[in-house]
Amino acid sequence: MYTLKKSLGQHFLKDEDVCKKIIAVLQQYPFQYLLEIGPGGGALTKYLLQIPDIHFKAVELDEEKINYLKQTYPTITAKLIHDSILEIEAPFAELFAVIGNFPYNISSQILFKLIDWREQLHVAIGMFQKEVAQRVAASPGSKTYGVISVLIQAYFNVTYLFEVHEQCFNPSPKVKSAVIELTPRETLPQMRTKKDFHNLVKVAFNQRRKMLRNAVKHLFTTTTLQKPIFDKRAEALSVDDFAALTYEMV
Repeated sequence: MYTLKKSLGQHFLKDEDVCKKIIAVLQQYPFQYLLEIGPGGGALTKYLLQIPDIHFKAVELDEEKINYLKQTYPTITAKLIHDSILEIEAPFAELFAVIGNFPYNISSQILFKLIDWREQLHVAIGMFQKEVAQRVAASPGSKTYGVISVLIQAYFNVTYLFEVHEQCFNPSPKVKSAVIELTPRETLPQMRTKKDFHNLVKVAFNQRRKMLRNAVKHLFTTTTLQKPIFDKRAEALSVDDFAALTYEMV
């Protein structure tokens, strides 16, 4: 068979009902091109290979899993990309969908990779550590709302789909898991630059217990900081609030 590598954040799905549930969400969308991130032992892959009339690729870093997949599912051989998802270019020139039981140790980095690919994505459906999934989907004012909530929701509509029990994996992770769905926003928030937006959000939440005025004071003039919005804490601001504030940064 194969071994499991904790260093790569591997935790493989073994529950067939969960696999089918994830595939069913994907198949609600029309797509011709599909990338699976981290196929591992092929729990989802075996179903994806059965979808007719699509162009399918899977990116996997672990050479042992690459060899296992080739032996177990020979038709996948030409569809495998042996590399890190964080290092590859977009796998298709056309619009494509993404699916995966994402390695938990790089799941946040994968999300930011999806931002880079946003204009080419139909949808992304991924398994995450529950805590990460909740943060990505969190609304303003909640305790879980933070940097990753704002940065991802600026580019995607996020839907928290369902949770997955630890016993559905091999080995059973010490954390709970959840599946979320990302679809690119048709209209992005108006911001001065992406760099300014990301910087403002990170600085604001770096001291989230302080009033915004104190947390971001070096980014704005004294006059601008007198506006009522700066009486709030970062967690009270919407994505659009942060985007609008970028135009007033020094």
